[in-house]
Amino acid sequence: MRRRRRCLKRQDAGHCPVPPVEGLDLKVLGIVGWSGSGKTTLLVAVLPLLRAAGVSVSTIKHAHHGFDMDLPGKDSHRHRLAGAHEVVVASSRRWALLHEVVGSEPDLPDLLARMAPVDLVLVEGFKSHPYPKLEVFRPILGKPSLWDHEPEVVAVASDSTPDIGKRTLLPLNQPDTIATWIRTHVVTDIAPGS
Repeated sequence: MRRRRRCLKRQDAGHCPVPPVEGLDLKVLGIVGWSGSGKTTLLVAVLPLLRAAGVSVSTIKHAHHGFDMDLPGKDSHRHRLAGAHEVVVASSRRWALLHEVVGSEPDLPDLLARMAPVDLVLVEGFKSHPYPKLEVFRPILGKPSLWDHEPEVVAVASDSTPDIGKRTLLPLNQPDTIATWIRTHVVTDIAPGS
């Protein structure tokens, strides 16, 4: 954390590497912003560009409300309704673990600990957790910025030019520029095209 604070105070803060999340080997970058700002649109535009550059990427999406990936009437749904704590659904193409939460919602580090090793985990949401974040900011929404009170916001992607201090300002409608910034400032140990 000390290195990042020193970087944000320096004139060339936009060239400072983003530190990893403390205690984890995974590199994590959050994509945060208000509802309707374009977080998911940016994530799905940047992800294939990172993959094409040889970066292995996983994602975590925070849901503010309950959700269900299972379909009523399917066997896995019946397993859950019968009381299974976890249900694994598997096929030759993918598998999913459905885990019933009892008590408080799991923290981001708990979820990250369950993930297979990759070069980068992009997290959509969990904006109050302490990890490096890229804020998607659209002034037209009339919502306040997050960077003013979230010191972990290291860069802002916007369709305007807000005064964001020494943070990096990225053009929201240029996902290739944002993917390059992620490769050079977050996933710094991947050779181009590897």
